[in-house]
Amino acid sequence: MKLAALQMQSVAGDVTANLARIRQAALEAAAAGATLLITPELSLTGYGAGEAIRKLAEPEDGEQADRLAAISDETGIGIVAGFAERHGEAIYNSALYVDGLGARTVYRKSHLYGPYERGLFVPEEPKAQVINHRGTNVGLLICYDVEFPENVRRLAMAGAEVIAVPTALPKSDHDELIARKMIPVRAFENQVFVAYVNHCGADALFSYAGLSVIAAPDGSLLAEAEATGEKLLITKIDTGDYAESAAANSYLADLRS
Repeated sequence: MKLAALQMQSVAGDVTANLARIRQAALEAAAAGATLLITPELSLTGYGAGEAIRKLAEPEDGEQADRLAAISDETGIGIVAGFAERHGEAIYNSALYVDGLGARTVYRKSHLYGPYERGLFVPEEPKAQVINHRGTNVGLLICYDVEFPENVRRLAMAGAEVIAVPTALPKSDHDELIARKMIPVRAFENQVFVAYVNHCGADALFSYAGLSVIAAPDGSLLAEAEATGEKLLITKIDTGDYAESAAANSYLADLRS
């Protein structure tokens, strides 16, 4: 399969503008032969929308999800996008997978980062959310989740071949360590592909690190974006290309618990 990842500068609080940007990327990715597009954490609302997120939060069958599904149906490409999910009285930091107008899958972030997220969202219990996207098993995590090795290992043990990670990594003195070193290690130690897809630019509350990457099972980077500017990354995903790496680094087979 071909995988696309959009490093994106979301407009905080403007769902319509963000959906339009995702549609443009979906058209470009589909034209290049990609079958799955991943966008950042809370890409529909913008990560830094603050208290407006409470009003913008919608259920998985709400208007925002319907519009995302319509983009997927129009372009013929599956999409993973971060959104604020309302479920009853609770609001979750979630990722929505759509492939046309059919069934939808939602993953809810289990490890909330800092007082900002904990003040807005309810954490979900950790779980292995794996979808089969046109023959490829894709696991879902969100941002801080991937920094806990247990979460990635859980997905790998559940059969995930690719792990999609919408993120909102802020600028910091360790942003490059996470994006350029930790993510390739997560891929290597589980022999999976990891697509880590970040925001760029800034909003009123946060400045983002960019540095989106798609890491291969051997720890190499198949595609990477700079710290600044939007970028649509597209790369081939073929587990067969890394059979030698999987045989030499048989962590999952050798695991004792």
